[in-house]
Amino acid sequence: MISKIVAIQGDYLSSLNPLTDTTIFLANEIQKKKYRIFYYNPKDLSIINSKVIAKGYFIKIDYNKKKFYEILTKQNLELSKCNFIIIRQDPPFNSEYISTTFILDTIKDKVKIINDPTSIRNVSEKLYSAKYLKFMPKTIFTQDTYEVKRFLKKNKKIILKPIHGHGGNDICLMTKFKLKFINKFIKKHNHIVCQTYLPKISFGDKRVFLINGKVCGAITRIPKKGSFLSNMSKGAKPKITSLTQKEKKISKLVGKDLKKDKIFLAGIDFIDQKLNGDINVTSPTGLKTLFDISKINLAKTFWKELKA
Repeated sequence: MISKIVAIQGDYLSSLNPLTDTTIFLANEIQKKKYRIFYYNPKDLSIINSKVIAKGYFIKIDYNKKKFYEILTKQNLELSKCNFIIIRQDPPFNSEYISTTFILDTIKDKVKIINDPTSIRNVSEKLYSAKYLKFMPKTIFTQDTYEVKRFLKKNKKIILKPIHGHGGNDICLMTKFKLKFINKFIKKHNHIVCQTYLPKISFGDKRVFLINGKVCGAITRIPKKGSFLSNMSKGAKPKITSLTQKEKKISKLVGKDLKKDKIFLAGIDFIDQKLNGDINVTSPTGLKTLFDISKINLAKTFWKELKA
């Protein structure tokens, strides 16, 4: 084995914001321990002569420079020679995403991969929450327009989400049934999530960080004025928070289940002490933000739990 290499499968480096990005935060922390960082994009992953090869580059992270990364060398690397592979590209969870998990499955007995590629495939970020419905606002999963209409009539004000959506995109608030709109929404997204609207979202949601099954910290994200979206990519502002006993209990339960299902890093969200049903396992974010507002460094916790 080539000693001390962490490979990161992620989006284009030039598209990342080092001020908020969790991937760069994790890479910077392990770099301090003299690991080399190899970075590649999902499209550059191949199986050649029975070996999993990635075309990418070794990089050095430097937060003090305007361009936060330096490309040291470009290389085709056999990924089974790494110590760790971190899957960090953002959703959508599409066919390319699924293909990379199948490719990485072939070497996961030779190298530690986080999160486990089989588990990423099996843990649908929205549908996994179906086992926790008693902790959630009233929720249905459907692509039946009649069921949406009935749900709205009963609950008056509802949120619609695509099951494979991400980053707060395509989330709608509905108070009046519009058949044409619903048909178009379902045609685009197939199965959707319908949830009772929780007005206390105006005070923010809580993002809870789960590492190796443990509840490790949380932040509150407050939507910008006039919005019901708590994603920071949609303008929400973070602040330090603490969890209620109820939130801790639910978080520990979900963390235990995720660990059993081989999910190492996850983020779950609460609104008004209710689990909102997004179990973030593909590319959980917020670690850098937590550090900036609290100085709690969960990147250290992440690598410590991996015994890096």
